[in-house]
Amino acid sequence: MKPKVIIIGGSAGAFNTILSILNQLDKRINIPIVIVLHRLKNATSSFESILQRNTHYTVKEIDDKEPMKNGILYTAPADYHVLLEENYSFSLDVSELVNFSRPSIDVTFESFSTVLLEKCCGILLSGSNHDGANGLKIMAENNGKTIIQDCNEAEFANMPQAAKTIYNKHKELNTKNIINLLNNECNQ
Repeated sequence: MKPKVIIIGGSAGAFNTILSILNQLDKRINIPIVIVLHRLKNATSSFESILQRNTHYTVKEIDDKEPMKNGILYTAPADYHVLLEENYSFSLDVSELVNFSRPSIDVTFESFSTVLLEKCCGILLSGSNHDGANGLKIMAENNGKTIIQDCNEAEFANMPQAAKTIYNKHKELNTKNIINLLNNECNQ
């Protein structure tokens, strides 16, 4: 089943992999893509402008209560958890940190998979903590497509390794194979 959304989570060492994936996705893929990247809450970031310059997507930082639309690359704002409402609009939350993080990849994976069930695709990339592992497991239990970056390729393997440790049925793929899978399974 073709997913309704792709959610990519990462932290330390994930940014260049995110760019590689986005640059090589087929331009006909017209579903929302949500990026949850750990970043400093008080620092000005050029994350969205770098993505806009280096991908073919329209890049948008998520606003509270904004409806999710096809063909947009959404980024989680610094210091907010991103959730999905039943009406497919985003909800921003400032509750406590999860795995020392806000935005938390776990929170986003769990929220989206609870609403969309098997229509989610979650990808967990390089990072130096365990954020994303529990949420990806929940997504897999809801029959969503779950992918972790090859632990041998990840600059910081803690995040994909944590996901693999608590649930060993995720697809573990290198960047090239992640791109190939998305191009084959998410294309219209």
